[in-house]
Amino acid sequence: MRDGDETVASPNILKTLVKRSLRRSNVRRKIADYLFDISPSGSYTSEIAYNIKTTPTNVIGAIRGMNSRYRSDESLISLNIVEQINSGKNNDIKLYKLTDFGKEIVESLRDNTRRF
Repeated sequence: MRDGDETVASPNILKTLVKRSLRRSNVRRKIADYLFDISPSGSYTSEIAYNIKTTPTNVIGAIRGMNSRYRSDESLISLNIVEQINSGKNNDIKLYKLTDFGKEIVESLRDNTRRF
């Protein structure tokens, strides 16, 4: 099914695609896990990078997409797992936090891991 220029998928298919994307990238999965652990608070790029032991560039790529290494259509923002919140005097501080959908996905992935 298509809606304008965007493909619309059923909720179950969307969840499957999102889980596949998280399984394919350790950085995306670690970011989602970290943001789940600190939710409902958000965090900024360098703090996320420090806590998951990677570079801020990898965090930005996983969250927003970055050319060939992190595809934009598999970024955490485009998958609706993470949302960007602008704050500060001139909206110059970007915080990232897990969406409700993202919390649901991380919980289901953790439940699947515990079963085995």
